[in-house]
Amino acid sequence: MRQMPPSAPPRTNGKAVAALVLGILSLVIPYAGFIIGIIAIVFAKLANDEIKRTGEAGKGMATAGMVTGIIGTALYAIVIIFVIIIAVIAANELYLPLSYLIGR
Repeated sequence: MRQMPPSAPPRTNGKAVAALVLGILSLVIPYAGFIIGIIAIVFAKLANDEIKRTGEAGKGMATAGMVTGIIGTALYAIVIIFVIIIAVIAANELYLPLSYLIGR
């Protein structure tokens, strides 16, 4: 009886790998993580579409890239908003006492 050679495993989608790497980077790179996270989300969406169409491997990587991209984007959006609020409060604290002294 002749055995068939094992078939090659399906190729891993490159966009899924990129989404995962960018998603992880979006968590560890301060401030730029916001933009990197958005790019990871886009790559993950493109990878999921390609995986459905071609049957390539990498669905888990695309999902993980999507999740880490969303977390990184949300995390740094909160940080950026917090920094802006602190800057506005600090600017008002510096401005108000000076205007109060000048007005006297």
